[in-house]
Amino acid sequence: MTPLAKLISASSILLGTTITVTSNHWMTAWVGLEINTLSIIPMISKSHHPRAVEAATKYFLVQAAASTLLLFSGTVNAWHTGQWDITQLSYPPSCLLLTTAIAIKLGLAPFHFWFPEVLQGSPLITALLLSTVMKLPPTTILLITSHSLNPTLLISMSIMSIALGGWMGLNQTQTRKIMAFSSISHIGWMTIIIIHNPDLTLLAFYIYILMTTSIFLTMNTTNTLNLLTLMASWTKTPMLSTTLMLTLLSLAGLPPLTGFLPKWLIIQELIKQKLTTTAMVISLLALLSLFFYLRLAYCSTITLPPNPSNKMKQWSTKNSTNILIPMLTSLSASLLPLTPMMLTTT
Repeated sequence: MTPLAKLISASSILLGTTITVTSNHWMTAWVGLEINTLSIIPMISKSHHPRAVEAATKYFLVQAAASTLLLFSGTVNAWHTGQWDITQLSYPPSCLLLTTAIAIKLGLAPFHFWFPEVLQGSPLITALLLSTVMKLPPTTILLITSHSLNPTLLISMSIMSIALGGWMGLNQTQTRKIMAFSSISHIGWMTIIIIHNPDLTLLAFYIYILMTTSIFLTMNTTNTLNLLTLMASWTKTPMLSTTLMLTLLSLAGLPPLTGFLPKWLIIQELIKQKLTTTAMVISLLALLSLFFYLRLAYCSTITLPPNPSNKMKQWSTKNSTNILIPMLTSLSASLLPLTPMMLTTT
């Protein structure tokens, strides 16, 4: 892509996100979501590879269907209540349609099938945008309408997402697909608590963005696309591979790293809401995700590939190290001491 095309795409993503986040009318929220969708498609398909074109087509069709369902939900609600305000969603079928539409946009199970394929067909930086920035507008709508959502449907989809995100990630060797299933699992953790404490959802989302950005930037620097390349990366960037291991363990939610903070607070809040069984189930399901995070961390620092490639390009660093990586990695590993302050604010 030319610099002008990149500038237009980035500006459009920023514009669409701003419109959706600041809107209180269903039409403007829909317009912002559509601008976002159309802005990211050229970035997905810029390589002109058949897999990239397929990913762009899948993304467009799924996002267009979800946006249409969201607009239909707002229209039905306006038909019965006379209100186009997002916060005035009160008609039960509209609440059900909105929950489904946002689940499709976020990649919640059972509407998650498009997300791993789209990430696998996208460049690493575009995959980072799909995993973080593009989830901000739907999450904002979910937070605004959290009082109107269908709790049974949302909790069921959240548990299913945590289970499928961990289970489906076990057998993957492509790092982008592993991060896709990781994203599905983390979205499940965010949405399960949104009805009871939206502030915790926002905290979990911010920490997820922090850790995911650090991992994707590191993988982009070392040109890591699969486990074989990841196992060989420590020979060319040993310090970067070590920090990647810490960030992966943080994303897994192991104490005393930052990723343990949102899971701890979410489980504590679920127990306060008399949902002890739900808290126990998602804690056990998190062990599935922990397995492939540990495998990634093990591959990134300890092992060599059994059959090293003869390609010389594999052993050369693609990009210079991004200045953001040390800062993001430090935050991804050391924010847990802020927990007492978080407990006083939530």
